[in-house]
Amino acid sequence: MRVIRGPMTGVVMTLAAGAAAGGDLPPPVTDAMYLPVDRAEAELGQLLFYDPILSGNRNTSCATCHHPRFGTGDGVSLSLGEGGVGLGPERVVDPDNPPEQRIPRNAPGLFNLGAREFTVMFHDGRIEVDPTRASGLRTPLEDDMAQGFASLLSAQTMFPVLSQDEMAGHYDENEISQAVRQGFITGEGGAWDLISARVAAIPAYDQRFRAVYPEIAAGRPIAFTDISNAVAAFMELEWRSDTSPFDAYLRGERDLPAPAMAGLGLFYGEAGCAACHSGPFQTDHDFHAMGMPQLGPGKAARFERHARDEGRIRVTGREEDRFAFRTPSLRNVMETGPWGHTGAYSDMRAFLAAHAEPAQAIARYDRAQAVLPDLPGAADWRILDDPDEAAAISAAAEPGTGPLTEAEIDALIAFLASLSDPQAIDGRLGVPDSVPSGLAVDR
Repeated sequence: MRVIRGPMTGVVMTLAAGAAAGGDLPPPVTDAMYLPVDRAEAELGQLLFYDPILSGNRNTSCATCHHPRFGTGDGVSLSLGEGGVGLGPERVVDPDNPPEQRIPRNAPGLFNLGAREFTVMFHDGRIEVDPTRASGLRTPLEDDMAQGFASLLSAQTMFPVLSQDEMAGHYDENEISQAVRQGFITGEGGAWDLISARVAAIPAYDQRFRAVYPEIAAGRPIAFTDISNAVAAFMELEWRSDTSPFDAYLRGERDLPAPAMAGLGLFYGEAGCAACHSGPFQTDHDFHAMGMPQLGPGKAARFERHARDEGRIRVTGREEDRFAFRTPSLRNVMETGPWGHTGAYSDMRAFLAAHAEPAQAIARYDRAQAVLPDLPGAADWRILDDPDEAAAISAAAEPGTGPLTEAEIDALIAFLASLSDPQAIDGRLGVPDSVPSGLAVDR
């Protein structure tokens, strides 16, 4: 038997040795686990993160789908990006500029993305650190990827500006979406260059960039990578999360309440959660097929007509990666629902029950779990309405640990709640009163 001790009160419980792969508790989080952040750069990034100037039609900011009010997500299963009005579950279709479709995947939380161990991002891992590339990154742009991104996070934050459904706008609506449609992304006259020119034309931004980056003060034009580096610095500072009750427990500063300790024992023991949700941020950064219900438009190229989202296989081409998606970090997880790569579950109890028995998840799925703002004409259930498509997802699912009792779910939820960090949830800089473009700030 393995003994778990509370740092102050002694023995709390025992666990069967080897009950779960990676079952040992992670080490406490330290400053060395994070990239350094320049405060002035982060303050500039704060303004850019909340400024719709980065979107093609000047109507959508990063914060539209990643807002602190909703745990750095937006509180819905699949977002309405370009063509929506409002925030979170209250966001509705703009009748004068309706979206063509929902964003295909759930808006993930942004906590701890400045930690050094995050070397792969997006639900399918389509960008990752790769020292063999000139840019140091592997991305969908391949060899056309610009150089100068300070981190993987910096590169990741700037792909949404290229998506017509997220921020760029629909074909021919603006100069950004037109450049994207023609394949002009990097270089002079590319989409990123056009966005940079917009920002540089605003005197308040020009002054701030000169104050933060010596090369710009010396006369170099503002580059797109400067914008993305500033946004990343803001995210790294704002949503660093290492002061939760669980962190205090790992540092020996306090014990957890008995229900949370019971959940900790299950999580790192017989429930097997730590087999994938391992390490200090509760993720192995790997990809797993967990039988999650597929809803929405799917992930397809414009010439494709299916609504399927096959996950990691679209990046690697390996059959074993079909329907596999990245293991998310669980920091502040109770604040980031709906859960799953399509946000299929709005109730954590139902999500945990499904996760324990992945092959049965779709057959038992209650569609009322989805939080989908009305979008006329959306065929949200094409995959689940097709028995063959649904069966393929279920057949690919990894084995689960077996059904959970109601008491076990209660305990796991108590433990997951101990990962909530009020300081990170509230943020350090907060929502700015205004942005230099003068455009409206999402609140």
